[in-house]
Amino acid sequence: MSNETMKIPQATAKRLPLYYRFLQNLHSSGKQRVSSAELSEAVKVDSATIRRDFSYFGALGKKGYGYNVTYLLSFFRKTLDQDELTKVALIGVGNLGTAFLHYNFLKNNNTKIACAFDVDPGKIGGSIGDVPVYSMDDIEQYLIDENISVAILTVPAPVAQQITDKLVKTNVKGVLNFTPARLNVPSSIRVHHIDLAVELQSLVYFLKHYPNDEVEE
Repeated sequence: MSNETMKIPQATAKRLPLYYRFLQNLHSSGKQRVSSAELSEAVKVDSATIRRDFSYFGALGKKGYGYNVTYLLSFFRKTLDQDELTKVALIGVGNLGTAFLHYNFLKNNNTKIACAFDVDPGKIGGSIGDVPVYSMDDIEQYLIDENISVAILTVPAPVAQQITDKLVKTNVKGVLNFTPARLNVPSSIRVHHIDLAVELQSLVYFLKHYPNDEVEE
């Protein structure tokens, strides 16, 4: 993201890609303007929060008119660096990793899995979803040579820290961790933990104990 985006609250920053995706859909359908109420209904974020999020970027809309879809789309494209491709490394070509390679963020213009790494000789040297698979032994040198700054970790939990230690020696600045392991990294590296089992347990708990409550964003 741009330096301007980094100054806004993290909760707002996390919602920007959500707004951007909906605006893409609106633009494709030919809609020229949208109100905060319409945005609220579509992305399930209350209108006051949307107006507050947008206010961090100045006057993006007019009272009584709403927001110009084309302008907003262009604005958020620049804010989210959509014109700059970010190459991502996927580490661990198991079932989940393979699914990511086939999906490869098809609806994201600025994010692409460019390479994958594994220890399985049957996968090394081949490709999945047009993404080449390399040996884990080559990971440090390859990521440095290709200047890759983002990695997706889909390896078994017991080896997650060991592999992360290799990433620390490269240009990687962000890790999307799909393992249950809590990783130790220097402050220069940002890790987002996504534990599917924990998320599922949390969902079931809230369904049982808070069935009628509104969801907080």
